[in-house]
Amino acid sequence: MKRPAFFLCLFALTAAPAQARDALGMFGSWGAFRDAGIPRCYAIAMPEKTAKADVDAYADVGLWPKKGVRGQVHFRLSRRMQPGAGVQLSLGGQHYRLMGGGIDAWAADARMEAAIVAAMRSGEIMTVSSRDGAGRMFADQYTLPGAATAMDAAALACAGR
Repeated sequence: MKRPAFFLCLFALTAAPAQARDALGMFGSWGAFRDAGIPRCYAIAMPEKTAKADVDAYADVGLWPKKGVRGQVHFRLSRRMQPGAGVQLSLGGQHYRLMGGGIDAWAADARMEAAIVAAMRSGEIMTVSSRDGAGRMFADQYTLPGAATAMDAAALACAGR
């Protein structure tokens, strides 16, 4: 399902507790934002395709300069995972087993994050899948055109902070 850019901006502005955020731009279905007070910057998108959702799903790649964190990959899933269920990311012909619980999933380590970010830069589609509380498979699919530019905009906004 195609979502207008203003909906993504609205979502990014309301997804976390109220804080000042600077919208850096929309790039395809990806937005780039900066929270100057923290400081942190991130690229974020909502899935283009998902089954019946329990929550608003999104994928983001974040930077926290003061913590030395760059390229942290995070997924908010559209459904709560079944306890003990695995989470898999399919991207560019590769499959990554993510860590997670509840409705959130992350790369297992910095090396995996770097591989995912590199694949996102040249990929077209990524799909995150797991099992919900009833044991049914579900998947959230993201389009990637614009992701690299959004990640670069976020990185530039946090450079030197």
